[in-house]
Amino acid sequence: MAERKPRKDAVRNRAAVFAAADDLFTHCRNADDVTMADIATAAGVGKATLFRAFGDRTGLIRSLYEARLDPIREAVEQGPPPLGPTAAPRERVPAVLDAVLCLKFDNRHLALALESTGSDSPYRTEHYAGWHALIRDLLRRIPGPADSDFTAHALLAATRADLVTYLAGDEGLSREEIRDRLASFTAAVLDARTRQAAPTSEG
Repeated sequence: MAERKPRKDAVRNRAAVFAAADDLFTHCRNADDVTMADIATAAGVGKATLFRAFGDRTGLIRSLYEARLDPIREAVEQGPPPLGPTAAPRERVPAVLDAVLCLKFDNRHLALALESTGSDSPYRTEHYAGWHALIRDLLRRIPGPADSDFTAHALLAATRADLVTYLAGDEGLSREEIRDRLASFTAAVLDARTRQAAPTSEG
């Protein structure tokens, strides 16, 4: 049996909902203040339509974030270096972290809302588990101490949406300034691993 295509009105509604949610999360003062009723009104659809399509507010947030994440995921899974799978781990780790940071910076309030949906812990969300596994596995291919699991957590902590929002808002740092600081931090971590793995010469 051929797969049924979504009705045109359903496709239009989904696009309108995503556009409305994007706008509301971008301009809100607090991500928790954006409700399903707000999104439905801004999108010009009934609230029942949102619940049928996404289940609940968390489902809508995850769907919207996944749509923003798709280009990065595609680049990581099958794109060219430095993000793609053919890149050397030492080159790929900072590239992946930079991509995650840019996604969080450009979608700060949406990312904040998503990070608060993982049983009150951003570390229990599916997207975090995926990034952690990728960074951890890449670190295991770089010479250095064995605790790649913790190092991956520490590196990803620098891309948390609440930190990015604080740096951009309270600290007034630009996107490029935050990227530069993350790149320096990542390089320092990787260089330290490499130095600790290098054999020492005895005089």
